[in-house]
Amino acid sequence: MTTRRNFLKYASISAAGFTIVPRHVLGKGFIPPSDKLNIAAIGAGGKAEFNITQAWNNGADNIAVLCDVDDRQSATMRKKFPQAKYYKDYREMLDKEKSSIDAVMVTTPDHMHYVQTIAAMELGKHVYTEKPLTHDIAEARWLTEAEQKYKVVTQMGNQGSSGNDTRIIETAVQKGMLGDIQTVHVWTNRPVWPQGIMRPKNVDAVPKELDWNLWLGTAPYREFNNGYLPAIWRGWWDFGTGALGDMGCHFMDVPFRALRLGYPVSVECSVAGVWSGFFQEADYSDSGPTASKIHIQFPARGNMKPVEVIWYDGGIQPKRPEELGPDDEMGEIDGGILMEGTKGKLLAGLFGRNPTLLPKSKMQGNPFPKPDRPFVPGGWDGHQAQWTAACKKGWGAYTSSPFSMAGPLTETVLMGNLATRSYAFRKMKADGGYSYPGRKKLLWDGKNMRITNFEEANAFVKRQYRKF
Repeated sequence: MTTRRNFLKYASISAAGFTIVPRHVLGKGFIPPSDKLNIAAIGAGGKAEFNITQAWNNGADNIAVLCDVDDRQSATMRKKFPQAKYYKDYREMLDKEKSSIDAVMVTTPDHMHYVQTIAAMELGKHVYTEKPLTHDIAEARWLTEAEQKYKVVTQMGNQGSSGNDTRIIETAVQKGMLGDIQTVHVWTNRPVWPQGIMRPKNVDAVPKELDWNLWLGTAPYREFNNGYLPAIWRGWWDFGTGALGDMGCHFMDVPFRALRLGYPVSVECSVAGVWSGFFQEADYSDSGPTASKIHIQFPARGNMKPVEVIWYDGGIQPKRPEELGPDDEMGEIDGGILMEGTKGKLLAGLFGRNPTLLPKSKMQGNPFPKPDRPFVPGGWDGHQAQWTAACKKGWGAYTSSPFSMAGPLTETVLMGNLATRSYAFRKMKADGGYSYPGRKKLLWDGKNMRITNFEEANAFVKRQYRKF
């Protein structure tokens, strides 16, 4: 982790006191429950509209500042909250509003999550950051550490972690209902945007409402093309994290919690759409694959056996369990989760919805035990409001997906992308042909964040930031 300080660009900005009078008496970081939280939103369009509205909670808290690089995207929220100050550059916003805001929501493309989140945390602001928590593995580790350092309330935007079913499955697994679980299948229908394609060659005019340089941010410079926005950026490695980044933190969160997973020890994959064919020299590695299957191995944890988590995307699914009827639905349209244990199997959908024991005869009498973790008011729809309520209580208040949990989960999700990107890596051999050393099992040293048997793969642990 060389020159970590180089990436914490705003560490020198000192945290300011809160604006409501009682706070200076009660101490920094404590907001009386009777006060409204002053929230700044970095990213104000798309998914941000939902996050902002849920956090606002019908006026329970105050949307004080909006920030977006694209005036088109932010138009709806600016109309809904006309009193909110508006900025395009989050750095300017944090500098000028640091004394007037208490908390920051980050709902931007993946490649900007870390720099925006850490800048807010260094000011002592509570943070809510969309999933995946970060673009890079190292960034996720750093935000996990930053939560303890800055002692602010955190939440990642994987709202399923506030759902009832997540808690039901977690308790059932940890009480041994399925016996020893050694295999978990997780799948999604993503990507539903273009992947496995070449970088656009056309240069389009930048819309007058968009600051393209600010949108690119830390990513390498490239000319604007209409094909990148508003959501198609997910398929490009410079900006997004593909199908895994979009849905992995939703689906994998359930087994990650239930099985108390930590750092994996190895990862391997097979993918489609990285190269178009043996005789095709066009490089498609700038974009995620059209489909992938990823095997992630975890060691034993306490009395839990080693486990393999297998991820499928692009329409690939695991074999239907024998205990499931031929016409029974397996998961949901978005995907599913299948845990295989020595005493039975458990099938569920997105967020762990509709958990079903297999064979279904095990479901008689609703056998699931009472969850150990308390339900969240509103379930996953209360995820943002849970965070705002915790912000008012201050450091140590409970949230469903604090960075201490979300960071390690994100690292695991991004390990799959490291394998996928390494798969496309090729070396020229002495005879003029190519070898693909990334197409093997990659061994992971979780503590030191390094692949130990293929050095080139470590380039995907942490990218270099562009100055902007």
